[in-house]
Amino acid sequence: MTHPHQTALARYAEGAPGLDDAAVWTIEAHLETCPDCRARLVAGLPADTLSLLDRVGAELDRALETEPAPARPARRWGAARRRWLAGTMLPWVVMTVAVLICAAALERATPVLPSLVLLLAPIAPLPGVAVAWSRRTDPAWELIAATPGAGLAMLLRRAAAVLAVVVPALAVVGLVAGVGASLALALLPSLACVAAAVALGGRIGVRRAAIAVGSAWALAVILPSLSTNQLSVALHPGAAPVWALAAAALVALALTRADDYRRLASSA
Repeated sequence: MTHPHQTALARYAEGAPGLDDAAVWTIEAHLETCPDCRARLVAGLPADTLSLLDRVGAELDRALETEPAPARPARRWGAARRRWLAGTMLPWVVMTVAVLICAAALERATPVLPSLVLLLAPIAPLPGVAVAWSRRTDPAWELIAATPGAGLAMLLRRAAAVLAVVVPALAVVGLVAGVGASLALALLPSLACVAAAVALGGRIGVRRAAIAVGSAWALAVILPSLSTNQLSVALHPGAAPVWALAAAALVALALTRADDYRRLASSA
């Protein structure tokens, strides 16, 4: 082993005057493994530097003695909550439930209109899904996106969490509005809309995809139904097999787009 010369050690102790970065790095790497050279370095230090090091060491010893107890590990339910939910989803889910309640109240007040609950049910989960994987709304998105469990798997978990809240709310609102039996038919278009947003979200961003799917539903189904005062054929019982096939195909397509969610565009 080649030891640094005493002159080099002295220059290093004085703040590395005349030593380049490579020499400083070489000396520091050697000092980490050589106790003899560390002892030579300490022997060449001035008295005021040694006194300063003693004071720093004493302060560190006192700080370590009074160090607080380590934080308790997070509970399992807390880890599961972070994997399945995001705080930014809560206001949107609450807003969705509030809109459905208002739709049920308006439906009972104006029975001549087609069922607003049925018209809104297929796109009701989209606001929550839109913010489930978006750096625009999640302040911790950079940290979450860097974890191994991020991407399509996390989006699907959060979309499932949205559906777990919205679907029971739809069932309750549907019973209040008197469309409970027909509401079951609207769940297939709802699943198809969510799957379409997920499949398209990897290309243009989940938020943009949710807006596009919701707008397409509004133009193709909601507005024609309100203008004619008749429920669209897309929500008639005969359309259920078509929606089942469409939902299955879109879910399969969404599951094949996992690689898309490794790109920044998916979180726009």
